[in-house]
Amino acid sequence: QVQLVESGGGLVQAGGSLRLSCAASGRTFSSYIMGWFRQAPGKEREFVAAVSQSGGVIYYADSVKGRFTISRDNAKNTVYLQMNSLKPPDTAVYYCAARTGISITIKQYDYWGQGTQVTVSS
Repeated sequence: QVQLVESGGGLVQAGGSLRLSCAASGRTFSSYIMGWFRQAPGKEREFVAAVSQSGGVIYYADSVKGRFTISRDNAKNTVYLQMNSLKPPDTAVYYCAARTGISITIKQYDYWGQGTQVTVSS
């Protein structure tokens, strides 16, 4: 089992940047595919990005491609989401998630963090 704790959310103006972090504890971090999801008020949770165990394979939702960057540091048991050119529709609670397996395009995850709020003002 793995425990996940997100940090780095906050309030930012449109066009600004934020960097989210997700610290993992428990079983070997490097054995998990890591993903970021978000959920806006009144909407379903949606996939944002995923990174393979080694960090060599990355997958983004079309809505964030070119603006967000996912990365991981297996030595620090941490996954990051660098968010640039933020827009008001990016406002949501952002969740970190972990899963075992091979394909990073599968969006069913086993472990979830508690979420961190990101608010983008216009």
